[in-house]
Amino acid sequence: MTKAKTPGDGPLSGVRVVELSGIGPGPFAAMLLADLGADVVRVDRPGGPGLTIDPALDVTNRNKRSVIVDLKAPDGPARVLDLAERADVLIEGYRPGVAERLGIGPEPCHARNPRLVYGRMTGWGQDGPLAQRAGHDVGYIALTGTLGMIGAPDGPPAVPANLLGDYAGGSLYLVVGVLAALHHARATGTGQVVDAAIVDGAAHLSAMIHGMLAAGAWQDRRGSNLFDGGAPFYGTYETADGQYMAVGALEPRFYAEFMARLGVPGEVPPREDMARWGELREAIAARFKARTRDEWTALFTDSDACVAPVLSLREAPHHPHLAARGTFTDQGGITQPAPAPRFSATPTAVRTGPALPGADAESVARDWDLPGAPQPDSPAKNPQQHSPAKNPQ
Repeated sequence: MTKAKTPGDGPLSGVRVVELSGIGPGPFAAMLLADLGADVVRVDRPGGPGLTIDPALDVTNRNKRSVIVDLKAPDGPARVLDLAERADVLIEGYRPGVAERLGIGPEPCHARNPRLVYGRMTGWGQDGPLAQRAGHDVGYIALTGTLGMIGAPDGPPAVPANLLGDYAGGSLYLVVGVLAALHHARATGTGQVVDAAIVDGAAHLSAMIHGMLAAGAWQDRRGSNLFDGGAPFYGTYETADGQYMAVGALEPRFYAEFMARLGVPGEVPPREDMARWGELREAIAARFKARTRDEWTALFTDSDACVAPVLSLREAPHHPHLAARGTFTDQGGITQPAPAPRFSATPTAVRTGPALPGADAESVARDWDLPGAPQPDSPAKNPQQHSPAKNPQ
């Protein structure tokens, strides 16, 4: 029986997803599907995945439910296959071959459910010389040339947290692949395997840069180009109080407004003269050092100069624009990014807090009609608190 949709269910309401627990990009991809309304059941292992935080604070497990399965126990694989039989999507992030050795790889899953979309999240991919090697975000983006583009020309590459590899090149590409395969499965009745490798996604993100490189419009060294801090009108500048402002005045008319408001005294080199970009940068930097970040923020407010203050993680939710849009939300005392993107007909929301390991075993068994599920006249109690967010989208 399909439940009626309620506000905040999202466009993927009714889609069932099994997430085999892990860390990093796999859980984030499953969170995104859950934010979009999918019923995501996270299969946790006894003792947890290892590198993690307090489960009650792990927002990547919001909008999900959790069961615990020991995959090394005699009945472990069968319990996962029972879930896979009833699911639309399964996500796993093991090294290649591990799921097969556990008996829960694509072949047994598709034998039970030919329509299943089997999503695989790895750094190196399912094949290739490095497929069996351990790795992390920084190594994946290093090999693709992506890391080498970021940072000052006279310093080492700057590590962009783990956002560029794990989440942009990994999670988001897995979700795109899963949704495309889900569309195909619903049209044809045939599921498939989605091989989402962070190296592939991170490389794909640089498509425009490769085109510029081929056209001679990009130099293959960092800090020398339009978008990598090389241009004095696209980068960051320190202010009088040790904070920073971000400048993105690329177009001539935006640059003209930027320079007018900045008020650099005296003559400055023309922006078209790349040989004198160093002089122009020094003049702009000296001017920014004359005022605080808040003073510059006020000066550039309501302008098209493309200038913004560089805010910290704790500051960002309080910015007037982000606050007005509800870009961040509070749930269970945790400030966190609200679901994105937004939908006019099927709005999304943070419906529940982080799923606590094993807290939803009875409700999942009942709702998914698993073997041994409780009868309808004896509803299960869920110890996890489920409360809507303050700012649903």
